[in-house]
Amino acid sequence: MTAIERMGVILTDRGSKYAVSGAPVATRDDVDAVLQELKSDKSYAKATHNTWAAVLPTGALKADDGESGAGMVILRMMERAELEGHVIIVTRWYGGKKLGGDRFRRVQDATRAYLDHIASPS
Repeated sequence: MTAIERMGVILTDRGSKYAVSGAPVATRDDVDAVLQELKSDKSYAKATHNTWAAVLPTGALKADDGESGAGMVILRMMERAELEGHVIIVTRWYGGKKLGGDRFRRVQDATRAYLDHIASPS
C-alpha cells in the first residue's frame, strides 16, 4: 500500500475548510484502501464530504460523497493534467454557510494545489 500524500487544510471559505490528499492507485480496490486509510483519521471520517476521482487503466472513477458535481471537477482536472494511476480526494468540513458555485472553485483550488505539489515535490 502506497502512503497517502496529505496536504492537510489548505484553504477556508466562510467557515468551510478544505483539505486535499492523494495516492498512486492501480485498481478500484486500491482506491477503496486509500479512502479507508484516510478515514481511519477521525477528523477525515467526520468530514462533511470526501469527494474523489481516479484515473485507472480500466477507466475513470469518481464519487461526489454528497457534494454534487465535485467528483467531476476533480476528474476533469486530472484528465487535463494527464494524471493517471492516481486518486485525488478533496475533503470539506462544512462551516455553516452555503457557498453556492464557489464550492466548485474551492474544489478546483484544492485539486490544483495537489497537482502543483506532486509536479514539483519539495
